[in-house]
Amino acid sequence: MQIAIVGGTGKEGSGLALRWANAGHEIIIGSRDAEKAARVAEELNLALGNGAARVRGATNLDAAQAGEVVVLTVPYSAHADTLRSVQPALSGKVLIDVTVPVNPADITRVSVPAGGSATVEAQRLLGPDVKVVAAFQNISFTHLKKLDTAIDCDVLVCGDDAQAKQIALQLVQDAGMRGFDAGPADNAIVVEGLTSVLLAINKRHKIKGAGIRITGV
Repeated sequence: MQIAIVGGTGKEGSGLALRWANAGHEIIIGSRDAEKAARVAEELNLALGNGAARVRGATNLDAAQAGEVVVLTVPYSAHADTLRSVQPALSGKVLIDVTVPVNPADITRVSVPAGGSATVEAQRLLGPDVKVVAAFQNISFTHLKKLDTAIDCDVLVCGDDAQAKQIALQLVQDAGMRGFDAGPADNAIVVEGLTSVLLAINKRHKIKGAGIRITGV
């Protein structure tokens, strides 16, 4: 599958890119700066080793146009503007939104956006032709970059389209984790908010990368 990661030069986006490229997918790293995207893509190909060339860089719009599935990994402050910039390339596609609305003044305190969640805001902005799914909000990049280490965290997936969620759940598995269908897009308010809870746990216990596990399954 060709996966476009809009805003993919950041820690979370590049970590997911590395995992998916290692699983055999073709990755297009998107950025406002195509040269920066190309540099990050080259770094990821080197990390994969064996002369791998499964990651390439592009502008955000070019990446979104090329991707069969589009993943959004940008700060919430850039969420709406970035979506508008790539909207022409998203019609008929699945968008996996990894965005978490955080309060820059205190990232350990849950921040709820006006629309309820970044996921719901994205769906409203893009309209019904794009199937928006929330996933990967609660996975720290510190785990994603360690290809030789199993990730002891689960991923919650929310969205209103069953087929789109199945695609996201498969990509969770391809990245080396367990995924769970956590219900409709409205439930993303809880999934996104959990990130601030995990950051508070990290701070209190002086650790990195706290995650969640679903028990009883």
